[in-house]
Amino acid sequence: MPRTKGGVVSRRRRKKVLKLAKGYFGSKHTLFRTANAQVMKSLSYAYQDRRDRKSNFRKLWITRINAAARLNGLSYSKLMFGLKGANIEINRKMLSELAINDAVSFTALCDTAKQKLIK
Repeated sequence: MPRTKGGVVSRRRRKKVLKLAKGYFGSKHTLFRTANAQVMKSLSYAYQDRRDRKSNFRKLWITRINAAARLNGLSYSKLMFGLKGANIEINRKMLSELAINDAVSFTALCDTAKQKLIK
């Protein structure tokens, strides 16, 4: 049986990896073995960070809501508890947008939460 050579397939695979490694520092963008290791690590970082982004944004929204709530005399937890008691279902992303862009309506929500906390 004649010997088959895998030159075309190997070259395509290596070129694909080196293309992904474009812009990396040092030998990580020129040497296949180091480039391959770095590309694999970079892809795993990208996968993890797509999941981490969600919690990072949630932390940011909570921080913004807390800052705006304290300007209205409430803590974040009391605001959320009051809104839950008043059956106001609004997510944290929209609450933080209200806190930044529409202070009047955010103050109205805070007043509603305060009324529920008193009762």
